[in-house]
Amino acid sequence: MGKLALAAKITHVPSMYISELDGPHKGCRQAAIDGHKEIGRRCRELGVDTIVVFDTHWLVNSGYHINSAPNFKGVYTSNELPHFIANMPYDYNGNPALGKLLADAGTAAGVRTRAHDSTTLEIEYGTLVPMRYMNEDKHFKVVSVSAMCAVHDLNDSAKLGAAMRRAVEEQYDGTVAFFASGSLSHRFAQNGVAEDYLFKLWSPFLETMDQAVIEMWKNGEWAKFCEMLPEYADKCHGEGNMHDTAMLLGALGWDKYQGKAEIVTPYFGSSGTGQINVVLPV
Repeated sequence: MGKLALAAKITHVPSMYISELDGPHKGCRQAAIDGHKEIGRRCRELGVDTIVVFDTHWLVNSGYHINSAPNFKGVYTSNELPHFIANMPYDYNGNPALGKLLADAGTAAGVRTRAHDSTTLEIEYGTLVPMRYMNEDKHFKVVSVSAMCAVHDLNDSAKLGAAMRRAVEEQYDGTVAFFASGSLSHRFAQNGVAEDYLFKLWSPFLETMDQAVIEMWKNGEWAKFCEMLPEYADKCHGEGNMHDTAMLLGALGWDKYQGKAEIVTPYFGSSGTGQINVVLPV
């Protein structure tokens, strides 16, 4: 019935927002913004009606959760970095019916998942930042999935991603994109020296590991990457322990996936962390 048309691993660095504003950092993240706009353009071309974001800024401590409210509207200030994202307005439509399908499919696959449609839950900036550049005109409906999973197994996240794709293909009458919204290595610069690392990685080790992973993705070495993902996520401080990445790869076939990554925004350092926009062919 339905179709997963596009899958991507994307950045959501808050410096994308300050890149818009007048000041010393204006334009500093234009390449990342342009990458988001290009991915949004491709989604339009492919007829996508809903974007599902695996958001590594939504912390959960029990189960998996989906924010499938009918509308998301407000003014957002980041509690983590209020000097980066302050008073950012947003207004997007949700997709409660799809959220329920995705949650039911996860639970049926043995991964307890709840959809929340009648809720005051707000969405986090792992969803809001990409939607700002991909969905300014509210063309796409939005569903946000918790992916900062504090006490969860990466294999369960992969199962959830696979179940969500099955739900789309077997039960949904529409076209969907899945985005893993999070960094590669995610070791923030030490307090007091953040300005020195605005365009840098925290350490040569982390940059070397990230570059090695990108080469694996470009070469389609997914079995190797999936095997090393738990250790990579741990030792390289993967954002949200890289549950977003596990969900995305689960949807694509996990270690059996054979696609080769297409870099949309080249790898860059941001406040010590490693960032990229990359499309993974469905």
